[in-house]
Amino acid sequence: MMRPTVYTVGYGGRQPQDFLDTLEHHGIETIVDVRLRPDRTRLRSFVRANEIGKGIERLLSERRMAYISLVELGNPFMDDDDWRPRYERLITAAGKVLTEKLFDITGSFCLMCAERRVEICHRWFIAQYLAQHHGFAIQHIP
Repeated sequence: MMRPTVYTVGYGGRQPQDFLDTLEHHGIETIVDVRLRPDRTRLRSFVRANEIGKGIERLLSERRMAYISLVELGNPFMDDDDWRPRYERLITAAGKVLTEKLFDITGSFCLMCAERRVEICHRWFIAQYLAQHHGFAIQHIP
């Protein structure tokens, strides 16, 4: 049996159409936004807008991709120098509850955050948790 894949992507430094092309190339059907504050970004195309038809939801709808915001997976420690061990402890302790909504998603999904480099983003810890506890394969989209 083939293991499900959890994809991850960061939109930093990407143009909106390049971002969409990249997601489409990987067969992504749903973007799972794991930013703590999706309503705050300088890049208007990637903001979670208060109005329907704007921001990231409008952008993804161009390619018929779904959007889900899971702020509970956001990094509340991002401004701390020791955010890595703190976030790792959080996802280890509460991962079952924090990730449970991911299992309601049908089709391929991709964890999205602003940071393009996964090695310095909290989404790496989420993907690792899913791999270790639920057997997911991981593919980080560069």
